[in-house]
Amino acid sequence: MGGAIRESLRQLANDCSLPAALEAMGERWSFLILRGSFNGLHHFEEFQSELGIARNILANRLARLVDKGILQRQPCADDRRKIEYRLTDKGYALLPVMVSLRQWGERWETGVPAYPVLVDARDSRPIRAVQVLSHDGRALGKGDLLWALPEDVVAEDDAVEVKAAE
Repeated sequence: MGGAIRESLRQLANDCSLPAALEAMGERWSFLILRGSFNGLHHFEEFQSELGIARNILANRLARLVDKGILQRQPCADDRRKIEYRLTDKGYALLPVMVSLRQWGERWETGVPAYPVLVDARDSRPIRAVQVLSHDGRALGKGDLLWALPEDVVAEDDAVEVKAAE
């Protein structure tokens, strides 16, 4: 990820979307709550018993995820006095991030495949490693990437015009 663009890291701390995303997520309990949500947990008591997390910490993390629009609180259909926590579209959009971080941890931190194995529901085969893909679907490595200013990025419409001119 070379490129000649030099960025002020101090300014990035305020403007970059990566620190903002990490701030929204919080820490490991938030990731585990999200994993539980992806696996079908919806109730405070389910999260508490499955994670073994202190009730006050769980309440704080759930409130943070709701405030950030990652989870939504809604009354249970069968008992309106109970509350469910459901992933929003914003929350579901974190799935590739979660899978990628899990795969990174398997490779670089634990050195062993995580259990249970994440598989394709259609054929029960393990999913592939998450990759960075080009606009046309090619897998990109670190030597294939560089930073560009917005005015230097070729828009999809411009790319079609360039091809037609060739």
